[in-house]
Amino acid sequence: MTMVMQGIRVLEVAEHTFVPAASALLADWGADVLKIEHVERGDAMRALASTGVAVVPTDVHALLEHSNRGKRSLGLDLTSPDGLDILYKLAATADVFLTNKLPRVRKKLKIGVEEIRGHNPRIVYVRGTGQGERGPDADRGSYDSLAFWARAGTAMGIMQPEYGHVPVPPAPGFGDSLGAMTIAGGIMGALLHRERTGEATVVDVSLLGTGMWAMGQAFALSMLLGIPWTPPPVDAPRANPLVANYLTKDGQWLAFCCLQAGYYWPPLCKVIDRPQLADDPRFANHAALTTNSGEAMRILQEAFAERTVDEWRQRLATFVGQWTVVQDTLAAAADPQTVANGYIQDCQTAAGVPFQLVAAPVQYDEKPAVPGRAPRFNEHADEILANLGLDETAVLDLKIRGVVA
Repeated sequence: MTMVMQGIRVLEVAEHTFVPAASALLADWGADVLKIEHVERGDAMRALASTGVAVVPTDVHALLEHSNRGKRSLGLDLTSPDGLDILYKLAATADVFLTNKLPRVRKKLKIGVEEIRGHNPRIVYVRGTGQGERGPDADRGSYDSLAFWARAGTAMGIMQPEYGHVPVPPAPGFGDSLGAMTIAGGIMGALLHRERTGEATVVDVSLLGTGMWAMGQAFALSMLLGIPWTPPPVDAPRANPLVANYLTKDGQWLAFCCLQAGYYWPPLCKVIDRPQLADDPRFANHAALTTNSGEAMRILQEAFAERTVDEWRQRLATFVGQWTVVQDTLAAAADPQTVANGYIQDCQTAAGVPFQLVAAPVQYDEKPAVPGRAPRFNEHADEILANLGLDETAVLDLKIRGVVA
């Protein structure tokens, strides 16, 4: 793969997933990412032992690996003058400064735009926040389950009244990972702008803004019609029987999204061994199928319940319409399309334990990016400090005084 970010250095003062996952993507594409961690505990993610229904294994911290692959780590006390001086010297060598610290914390630590730009006027300054840089909640912390999921309308967009509860995000770091891709794209655009004009910009991405963008079409319709966006009831009649999900004999689901129902109905009738239905006046064209959608769906429900999902895979292999099997994460990881495109990559922890990660979703020159591993806490301290011209005696003094981990 062409390493499009090779030669770019990113200085990260961030933790958890949202912002670190952005620089992890840049590292996948060739950037040199220096991760500054809390001098004693490191990134708070290192201590996370469980999420949702899953316990994080002690030998492979999969969440940390996802958002910190390919980086170098330095534990640094930013509350000390010497630690801050080291950060400023590193900023002078960087193309991008990336942080998720709140405005009041940035001010306290003296790592705001003016302070960092005072040591490198050409640096692209990037902030990832919960609710945006301005407004009454700009200085309030948040997580993707709050800002992206609950506040941006995403949860309400899938919440059925019969649930009796607010649905939770489908995966840990769901909004964080989407927001990270947004940050990565924003950084690359800012670097292109600097290359063309010489002007360094400030980049802002929030979980709230990313969540609203993901729901953008719903927002547009909702505001146009003056109706809050909610899903239709589960038992609501469907106009198109070929835009629906159907249960198979072995309890799995097939999903269809054939928007031109009249065109795809005849070939589907052959697949389900009911060719006579292609000429049935009730289903003769798109209009007729729409009018008699309930009857058509009942027929399809009965037909798909007759065979297993594997049987339907074979029968639908040559079907010209759009369909897929509804898969869990393990099935999706083993999907032939996933394998063919390298969407899952083999990795090893620092201790050599093998595991797998989802590859960066953007590929260059038809090759997936191979992710590196997450660093051990403070793994690269000596190397990073030596590159700043500090000798062993100076580094040892910093460690003794607790400036460096």
